Amino acid sequence: MEKINFSKDNKFIRTLLFIWVILQIVMVSFIYVQDMNLRSIHVMFVLVLSFLLLKDGKESNLIKIILAGLSVFTFSYIIINYPIISQRGAYTENLDLFVAGLSLILILYLGFKVNKNLFYLVLFFLSYLYWGKFLSGPLAHGGFSIKRILNYFVWGNSGIFGISVGVCASYIFLFVVFGSFLKYSGFSDFINDISLALIGSTTGGPAKVAVLASALMGMINGSAVANVAATGTITIPMMKKLGYSKEFSAAVEAVASTGGQFCPPIMGAAAFVMAEFLQIPYIDVVKVAIIPAFLYYMSLLLAVHLEAKKLNLKTEVENKDYKKILKARWHLLIPLFLLLFMMAKSYSPIDCAVYGIFATIISSYLNKETAMSLKDVVDAAVDGASSALKVCVACILIGLIIGTVSLTGLGLNFGGLVLSLVKSTNIYFGAFMVMILSVVLGVGVPGVAAYVIVVSVAVPILIKCGASPIAAHLFCMIYACLANITPPVAISSYVASSIARSDMFKTSMIAIKLGLAGFILPFFFINNEALLLQSGEFLVTIRIILGAVIGILAITFANSGYLFKKEKYLNILLFIGGILFIDPNLKTDIISIILITGLILFERKLSHA
Repeated sequence: MEKINFSKDNKFIRTLLFIWVILQIVMVSFIYVQDMNLRSIHVMFVLVLSFLLLKDGKESNLIKIILAGLSVFTFSYIIINYPIISQRGAYTENLDLFVAGLSLILILYLGFKVNKNLFYLVLFFLSYLYWGKFLSGPLAHGGFSIKRILNYFVWGNSGIFGISVGVCASYIFLFVVFGSFLKYSGFSDFINDISLALIGSTTGGPAKVAVLASALMGMINGSAVANVAATGTITIPMMKKLGYSKEFSAAVEAVASTGGQFCPPIMGAAAFVMAEFLQIPYIDVVKVAIIPAFLYYMSLLLAVHLEAKKLNLKTEVENKDYKKILKARWHLLIPLFLLLFMMAKSYSPIDCAVYGIFATIISSYLNKETAMSLKDVVDAAVDGASSALKVCVACILIGLIIGTVSLTGLGLNFGGLVLSLVKSTNIYFGAFMVMILSVVLGVGVPGVAAYVIVVSVAVPILIKCGASPIAAHLFCMIYACLANITPPVAISSYVASSIARSDMFKTSMIAIKLGLAGFILPFFFINNEALLLQSGEFLVTIRIILGAVIGILAITFANSGYLFKKEKYLNILLFIGGILFIDPNLKTDIISIILITGLILFERKLSHA
């Protein structure tokens, strides 16, 4: 038993992973499967495969097999007996409760082995079900029996089979697999090559290539960490070779990959989840994210450009002909264009992902060099499914958090507590509290999963403070994603740092500096719908967007210290001018124009003195 190598290269594991992908596609697209059955089967595969693939710890192969077997028994029991329990009015017997308890133990144990940060967060929320009854005030509750907790979390649809597992089983899993198929078809290499051809020879070209390639791949696969691991192995050495420091190279990759999670049009599948929460068309979600994402990446591209200028880096990249690259591999863009077309035509996210996978396989055959063999198809499915496991485990654990929040009323109560801390519903105070909450709850959790956690607790606070629902959701999503580069657990920065062999803490601090636009912008769009393209006045919207562009440019220049190298204190004034420009008020724009113009004239006078 000990001689068996349980890894994704093991034939049995590969077969299971491949069957899982096929089964998921069939269940969500070609046959009708009840939500509870779909989610139960999904969770069963996640647990079985995750237990078999456990690497760290002292588990022998026998223990792994026992844990996997218990998972099969537990969730098969749930699949078979859920309709029976529903028919008898949700009445559960002792065996039903025992199975429910066993399922929670298996999930918590797996969470401890796979994602300790999230496990401890879940444990804190679950413990609140007990000690919350000893509190007084808005956060207190009356207490809950073990039977009610087990029924709610397992035999209901608000716990482990709630919305987080629902979106994972239908949207997130399929888009991670789709991203894997794009990689195996040569799409990732194509994006790198075309980026090199277009901007590789410009100042700081390799870093700009990293930004564009990571943004595109990050929006598709929805995992900043997975994207750093995949594209960072190519882009980070390129940046280091050019002359960027190890810490800066790692930070650029981390920030670029993180932003992909809220970058339209795909937003790492988060757009579909947000549309589901808000019950609005997907295209409306994409619309509100355009300007924030554009400003985020504009700031990052300018930052790497200015850093190259400061270091006087000379780009020496092989000059590629983008026309030849497009002529040879244009067909690899077909799945992406098909995806965008289907989204624009309001097809379901599930159909978009499934047809995108099929289009990737079919279009690869338009060129012999990129044609996917049967082995490539299997490898892509296996790699995609194994990559999705950690995200799926996170979504299952998140179901326990959301279940606790809904069972105890914690979300509404916490919102009431925050609002009681100020005399009026001050939107900026509420936004500040939500920012902290979002970053804390998003620690060590994939972007989409982090957003799902934050939504149940934080969004009601912002709405009560006066924010529109869609602005509140986007606010929470951005900060939940930015937790990936926020110390002390800046997981994207740490993965990039391990590739670059840089100092982790320094990398994280540079990442925050590079991603500063992402931390600042939400405070302006939360109470200014023009930045979300929600204002009806065209000229006002244009003025506000132009002001935001100039403001972000000013902040980026101030951050880099490029304009005022000698008089560093002037950078502080430039930063203030940038903040004033982002503010939608016409008076602050005028003040900012005067301030920034004065600073530039003063600098010129000093330089000519």
